[in-house]
Amino acid sequence: MTGQRSDARRNYTHILAVAEAEVAAQGAQASLERIARIAGVGSATVRRHFPTRKALLEAVFKQRIHALCDRAHTLSGEYDSRSALVEWLRELLAYALAARGLADVLSYQPLQDEAAQDSCAAAIGAAGDLLLRRALDDRTVRADLTIDDLLTVIVGIALATENYTDPAMQADRAFRLTVAGLGANGT
Repeated sequence: MTGQRSDARRNYTHILAVAEAEVAAQGAQASLERIARIAGVGSATVRRHFPTRKALLEAVFKQRIHALCDRAHTLSGEYDSRSALVEWLRELLAYALAARGLADVLSYQPLQDEAAQDSCAAAIGAAGDLLLRRALDDRTVRADLTIDDLLTVIVGIALATENYTDPAMQADRAFRLTVAGLGANGT
């Protein structure tokens, strides 16, 4: 965004604010045309700033993703590596439930295939991998776990429960059942 005219920066900021509200209300399938209409700009202006739906969603979630990554670094200093990993996964799931559309951003493709290293999925993968590696080194989780496995489960839980009357309750139950299977001996 550096080097842009001041009106272009204002448009970007305003479009992003409108997009955040629309994605919160409608999820990842929020209409780009409706976002443009509410923002008072043309569809071409939205697409100039955000050439793809994924680019728009990445921008909407970027700040919170950075906070989750910072949280992983904080938790990596915790004594119990398994508890740190589980707590971070729980926080990621809670955010994925609260921020409709985040699960869609994280589920576009496996992390090792992620082309953009500064994407939400790559950042979340790196942060989670830090916690997972520590838990693996401490032998507090199954040796065959990968961060892709864990993120697939979190995304799956978020997507499977988002339309329940009480998605948080259903997601918590699925999460607890999943965590029981993370043990070093597979239990």
